[in-house]
Amino acid sequence: MDGTVLVADDDRTIRTVLTQALTRAGCKVHATSSLMTLMRWVEEGKGDLVISDVMMPDGNGLETLPQITEKRPGLPVIIISAQNTIMTAIQATEKDAYDYLPKPFDLPDLMKRAARALDLKRRAKPAAALREDSAVTRPGSAQEDLPLVGRTAAMQALYRLVARVMNTDLPVLITGESGTGKSLIARAIHDFSDRRTLPFVVAAASDLEGMDGPSAIVARAKSGSILFDEVGDFSEEAQAKIVRMLDAFGDAAPRVMATSQKDLMEKMEAGLFRQDLFYRLGGVTISVPALRERVDDIPLLAAHFLARVERDGVALRRFAPDALDLVRAYSWPGNVRQLENTIKRLTVTSQSEEISKPEVEAVLGNQPAIEPLMGVGEGDKLSASVGKHLRRYFDLHGGVLPPAGLYNRILREVETPLIEIALEATGGNQAKCADLLGINRNTLRKKITDLDIRVTRRRKLM
Repeated sequence: MDGTVLVADDDRTIRTVLTQALTRAGCKVHATSSLMTLMRWVEEGKGDLVISDVMMPDGNGLETLPQITEKRPGLPVIIISAQNTIMTAIQATEKDAYDYLPKPFDLPDLMKRAARALDLKRRAKPAAALREDSAVTRPGSAQEDLPLVGRTAAMQALYRLVARVMNTDLPVLITGESGTGKSLIARAIHDFSDRRTLPFVVAAASDLEGMDGPSAIVARAKSGSILFDEVGDFSEEAQAKIVRMLDAFGDAAPRVMATSQKDLMEKMEAGLFRQDLFYRLGGVTISVPALRERVDDIPLLAAHFLARVERDGVALRRFAPDALDLVRAYSWPGNVRQLENTIKRLTVTSQSEEISKPEVEAVLGNQPAIEPLMGVGEGDKLSASVGKHLRRYFDLHGGVLPPAGLYNRILREVETPLIEIALEATGGNQAKCADLLGINRNTLRKKITDLDIRVTRRRKLM
C-alpha cells in the first residue's frame, strides 16, 4: 500500500492499532481524536484516504462527510462505527462514504478495503449525495423506531448489502423464516431510496386475479416499488401473470421486490415455481438470518422492544440477568416477531420492575433451547449438510459468482458456533476448551476476540 491515511477516532487503542498496521503496510499516517483537526488536514490537502469514527468528542463523523466531499472531491472515506444499526450503513452510503465497517472490525478486512480505496479513483458524486441538498424529507420514523438492529456479523453484512442495492434498479429477493423481518427490509430499501416519495405497493396473489389485476398494481405503484409478499405461495397462474407484467415494463417501471420463507430453488426443481420468474426476481438475493443464528443481538432487540413498550405508556421494565440468559438460550421459532410479542406480554404480566426468570419460563414454556437442524436427514453427515447449503448459496446467485472472500466467510460461520459450543461444553474454561479443540490457548483467545464471542462461566455440559 502507498499513500497517506488520516485516522480519526477518540479511542487511543484503535488509533495505535491502525497507525501501526498502516505504517507496516507502507503508508504514512496522521492520527487524531478531533474532527476539527481532521478537517484542517483535509483542507490543507493532506491525505489520500480518511478512516473516521462516527461519534467523536467534537462532532459526528457522518455529518462531516459532505464537508469532506465539498473540500476534497475524490477523497475516499471509510466510516467505522459502534452504532450498529441499518441506519448507520444507509447514512454512510447516502453521504457518499467509500465504505462502512462496524466495530469491532476485522483488521485484515479493513486493511484490504483501505488498499482498494487507495488504489481506486474516487467515483463521481452520486445522486444520493446530491439529494442531501434537496428539499425532499425522508419518510419513516426515527432511528430508534427501526426494529432492524444488530451488531452481529450477519446483520452488519445485511446492512451493507441493503445500503448498496437501495438506489439500483435491480430486483430484490428477500429470503428468511417467518418473523425475521423480510418485509421490513423491503420497506427500508424503498423508504431510503430515491423512490422514497413514490408509492410502495404490497401485492398478494389475490391482487393478480382478473384481467386488470397486474395493470392495476402497476398503476398504483407508478414508478415506485412493488413487493410480492411470500411469492413462494403464489399459484402457477399468478406466477405467469407476474412474468408477463415484468416483460411489459417500460422506461418508468416500478422497482420489483419479493419475499419468500420457502426455498424457491427447491420449489423450482420440483416444478412448483417458474424458472423464468425465479431469475427475474433474483437480481439480488438478501438472506435474513434467523434470530437463533444471531443470539448476540437478542439483548439489543429486547432493550429496543422494552423502550418501545415504555413509550406506549407501560411502566418501565428490565430483565434480571438470569432471565435474559434464558431469553438468549431460547430457540425463537417465530423469530423477531415472536420475541417482540413475548416481551409485550412480559411487560404486562410481570409483577415488578424486574422481569424474573420464572416469569420468562412461564411465558416461554418448556421448549428445548435448540431446535433440530431443518432440512437435514437423520443420517446426513456434517459435510453433506454443509455441501447442500453451499450448493444452494451458489444457485441463488443465478449463474453469477458470489462476492470474493467466500473461503474466509464460510470458515467464520463454521468456526463461531464450534467455539461457542465448545466453550459451553467446558463451562467457559478457556484452557479446557483449547485442549478440546486442539489449538493453542492464545489462539483461542484471539479467535474469541476476533469473532466477538461471549464467554460465560456456567455448568459444564460434559
